[in-house]
Amino acid sequence: MADRDDDRFRPKVAPPKARGRGLRPAFISQTSRAGRTIGNAPSLRGSAGGPRTGKRKAFGRGQVAARLAGRNLDARARRVTIKTRLVNLKTASARSTQQHLRYIERDGVTREGGPGQLFDARSDRANGAEFERQGQDDRHQFRIIVSPEDGHDLSDLRAFARDLMSQAERDLGTQLEWLGVEHWDTDQPHVHMVVRGKDENGGDLLIAPDYIAHGLRARASELATAWLGRRTELEMRQSLAREVEQERWTSLDSAIRAQAVDQTITVRETAATADGRFRTGLLIGRLDRLTQLGVATKLAPLQYRLRPDMEATLRSLGERGDIIRTMQRAMGRVHREYTVFDPTDADSRIIGRLAGRGLADELSDRGYLVIDATDGRAHHVPLSSAVDFTEFPAGSVVEIRSSANPRPVDRNIEAVAEGGTYRTQRHLAMARAQLGDELDVDAYVQSHVRRLEALRKAGIVNRIDEGVWQVPPDLISRARAYDAKRAGGPQVELRSHLTIEQQVKALGATWLDQQLVGKSELLAAQGFGAEVSQALRDRADHLVELKLAQRRGQHVAFARDLLATLRGRELGQLARSIETETGRRYRPATDGEPISGVYRRSFLLASGRFAMLEDGTGFSLVPWRPTIERRVGQPLSAIVRGTFVAWEIGRARGPSR
Repeated sequence: MADRDDDRFRPKVAPPKARGRGLRPAFISQTSRAGRTIGNAPSLRGSAGGPRTGKRKAFGRGQVAARLAGRNLDARARRVTIKTRLVNLKTASARSTQQHLRYIERDGVTREGGPGQLFDARSDRANGAEFERQGQDDRHQFRIIVSPEDGHDLSDLRAFARDLMSQAERDLGTQLEWLGVEHWDTDQPHVHMVVRGKDENGGDLLIAPDYIAHGLRARASELATAWLGRRTELEMRQSLAREVEQERWTSLDSAIRAQAVDQTITVRETAATADGRFRTGLLIGRLDRLTQLGVATKLAPLQYRLRPDMEATLRSLGERGDIIRTMQRAMGRVHREYTVFDPTDADSRIIGRLAGRGLADELSDRGYLVIDATDGRAHHVPLSSAVDFTEFPAGSVVEIRSSANPRPVDRNIEAVAEGGTYRTQRHLAMARAQLGDELDVDAYVQSHVRRLEALRKAGIVNRIDEGVWQVPPDLISRARAYDAKRAGGPQVELRSHLTIEQQVKALGATWLDQQLVGKSELLAAQGFGAEVSQALRDRADHLVELKLAQRRGQHVAFARDLLATLRGRELGQLARSIETETGRRYRPATDGEPISGVYRRSFLLASGRFAMLEDGTGFSLVPWRPTIERRVGQPLSAIVRGTFVAWEIGRARGPSR
């Protein structure tokens, strides 16, 4: 019987014909199924050495180590905060790893205020590009932040990180490929780490959830304790005392909630030891502070009622405090007013200078911008993961609009719809009567049809027949909710990649020129608003020098078609440079006439971004749109009307100009 059992569990290599077809030996499949069905493993959430409660599926590497780690830790062990995020690279943006590495290497994060330097297990100057290249086909990766509570006392954070990853390799039974960067730009020194999701054999690296949630933190606590020794009673008391006044969720708050019954806590002053009396005093002090913060109410001496949302409120306060500190660092000065941009408010709109940018929580792909706005305030703008904040240069002028803003195209559809029915023929007739030759009417109406098709797929409108659509009475509100859900954050538009100082004497049509000849922004008397006011005066003086404006007393009269003139001058200078370089002839775009050619590249100018279309003998420069960026090397056609352009994929019919 024993022999038969041995035979049944002996690994057997698959026959040669099964290799390379995705087939696996029966033993491996059975083992995998068994591993997936193992359950009832104790959860190891919480602090190192804390209680083990709940149930968790046990799978992945490090299950045993998760149970063993932290067994010898006690209250005097050194504490280490570890944040971990598993990033699915198949669903993340293609630039996810590059953007994250670029961000953690940003300037101003070292002790000396310099840029971060990548390191790994062997070198203090690791190659991030090579790491990214090797991991481009990985299914996932791990992003980890290691923050020892006593990080300032550690002599070498890099050595600490290497020791921790060496221990992780022993726990997981495989070598790890990782990069790290030290950060000293916050009150708490920490190390950012990126770990490839591959084991040493090239297979997907699967780590047990308990090891991620508990084991790694326990190992870090063991290591910090070994480096610095156990915490003294004085250090523990000082650490707890600092929590009394903090506007965030603390360990004292956890202790208060654990002692509360039906959201009410009564503090008993019956401690027999000095340590007990000290801790009771801390709880009373913290409860008084919570009362000041409005998350607790004092019912009687030593009796308090806690708000049900106390934890959520305190965590929100902590996040707001982090945001304000981030904004203060970005602005470089104390500002009159800080505010967080609300993307759900349909009236939210700001324009200003990009003062700072970064990742919202330093683990995710969601970024943020700090805007020094024309209204005199500093705004923190959370972004969706689809927005690449690195595309916006520091000091550039950007406009932020709520994703809940109704689109003009939706307002047009609602206005044209008669009795809840939108007809393209009716819209064409109305557009020709109203716009005449000012716009390509067919392309204009077609843009509304594309919007209707997108709303149809979202279940908001119905197509009755060719060119006929049934439109709900609440179209604008439903379309706005649809856009807000898709965007996941506000809309960001680059108004000028140049700073306002650079725009003063720029050759092309700048954002400052648009303010001079059009409806200008409301400018505050302080901050960026005051700087823009001065820049507008300086720009007007420069235009007078160029004979494009005249002073008439206190008033400045600008040349007719000023923006077009400036834009034409800048495009002409660029075209001459391209003609010299390529030997091809420049064909300026004419309003209303089709332009065809292969999209070769784009140019970012003071007047905006322009696409170069090449038809074999000549080239044209056409206002660029994000939708064509993926079409480099492909034939495109466009019709230009001023700054408006209608793009079509594929070469237009008829000869190109």
